[in-house]
Amino acid sequence: MSLFALPMAVSTPHATHPLSADELAQLLTQLQQPTVLAEVAALAACLGLAWLLVRLWRGAHSDAPSIWFGRKVFDGILFPLVALMLALAARRALLDVIPLPVFRLAIPVLSSLAVIRLTVKVLGAAFPNSTTVRVVERTVSWLAWLATVLWVTGVMPLVLDELDQVTWKIGSGEVSLRKVIEGSLSAILVMILSLSISSAIESRLLKGATDNLSMRKMAANVLRALLLAVGLMLALSAVGIDLTALSVLGGAVGVGLGFGLQKLAANYVSGFVILAERSLRIGDLVRVDNFEGVITDINTRFTVLRSASGRESIVPNEVLITQRVENASLADRRVLLTTVVQVAYGTDLNAVMPELQSAVAAIPRVLDDPAPSVLLSNFAADGLELTVAFWIADPEAGQLGARSAVNLAVLDTLNRLGVDIPFPQRVVRHLPPVWPPVPPLAPPAGPLEVSSPTP
Repeated sequence: MSLFALPMAVSTPHATHPLSADELAQLLTQLQQPTVLAEVAALAACLGLAWLLVRLWRGAHSDAPSIWFGRKVFDGILFPLVALMLALAARRALLDVIPLPVFRLAIPVLSSLAVIRLTVKVLGAAFPNSTTVRVVERTVSWLAWLATVLWVTGVMPLVLDELDQVTWKIGSGEVSLRKVIEGSLSAILVMILSLSISSAIESRLLKGATDNLSMRKMAANVLRALLLAVGLMLALSAVGIDLTALSVLGGAVGVGLGFGLQKLAANYVSGFVILAERSLRIGDLVRVDNFEGVITDINTRFTVLRSASGRESIVPNEVLITQRVENASLADRRVLLTTVVQVAYGTDLNAVMPELQSAVAAIPRVLDDPAPSVLLSNFAADGLELTVAFWIADPEAGQLGARSAVNLAVLDTLNRLGVDIPFPQRVVRHLPPVWPPVPPLAPPAGPLEVSSPTP
């Protein structure tokens, strides 16, 4: 049975069910009796108590708007839900005391308000800047209020009976248009609830997390997939589709995954493998295909890298599994950097190299352990080549700044010691003009005769 068809099973005299013409006339008569004031007072008490309970539950987070509490308590999801439960409890308590025409009108309205708030808040939080979501919100609002009017006025049974007459066969079973509509509404509600619960759990898992961030992300992704799968099963059952008939569909999906969707499936599996084995973690500095950046997010299909220049690269997870990936912070976040400088032949290296090492060690970003070192790496054509090696612990802050600071320290030290940096020199010779100048050759006076050999 569909989630939206459950109220149809209630048939007690004071239950909330679609009104017939006689019951609608009786309702109008009861609304003119003095007991209506007592009902209005009870309903107002339910609304006030609901506001108070949600306000107390919200507690110290009064300045932080959320989909459950809203900005002003009554514009969240919890207020209509709590008010609906309190109204149902009050109707149950007053069932045999006075007629309940006000509650018969208020409970469908509160139910519609709860459905509208749930849909609007969850979709608005999931897609904050989407224009399509705004259209969906307005559509759901109009449909919910229209269903409420049809329910109260007693037209709903007639509409449902007409929808039951429209049927068609699917295999050995028969499905009506009413079941399809109820199943679709149930699927939408279940999917919204699944997304809402998974988003709330994910934000709770990742909030303030400093360790095991990859495992938390994997748990959130697995939980979202499980909730969506369970929601889909419930929606199919609500429509009346036998789940055992999905074995053929499962085989077709398997064939599709084996051929057309193998890349997509490989990316999803690779994403869970990366999160499970923790070879790549959020915050690691990696290089993939000549792109170096920090991992900012690991999804089930792709991983996001952000470089020091602000550019972002979306890398499929399969690439991270099948290709070579340089991880600069897998076991140790320290990174070795080098820079090269030349000094002139004849320089006293025993005096210069310790001075360079001390100058580099004084830079704040350069680590003391391992200590920087200065090595004679090559006898170049123009001078002696020295390699300055040093370690930094924050490569995600950029390597160019650290290398520039080291180069400036090396240059200042060499200038202070009076050591020259050799560079290629070119000698240009300026030849004096020839005197007296050589006159140009005069052209021949007569025509130029060309003789050919006699055969």
